[in-house]
Amino acid sequence: MSDRPKHEHKWAFDEEMQFKATVRRNKLLGLWAAGELGLTAEAAEAYAKTVVSSDFKEPGDEDVIRKVSEDFKAKGLAADESLVRRKLAELTVQVRDQLENGG
Repeated sequence: MSDRPKHEHKWAFDEEMQFKATVRRNKLLGLWAAGELGLTAEAAEAYAKTVVSSDFKEPGDEDVIRKVSEDFKAKGLAADESLVRRKLAELTVQVRDQLENGG
């Protein structure tokens, strides 16, 4: 009997965990950005969902970074893409730690 099904199962599990981690990270980015934009709690949740859904436009994080950066610019906030990239990197580490520790 081959180990192939076991490897395929692990690969599928790893892919699912990566997807969940990315969604969680993007939601946290959206909630952070909503706070910077001065949104209410209810509006922040809705905004965070738009940040999560913006990630399905193209592979990678550029679509998410662009969305948040453009929203900041539209509100007249002085936040460039480097700030959003730093926050995204910080949240990536935070989410990875949460998942590794059962959070």
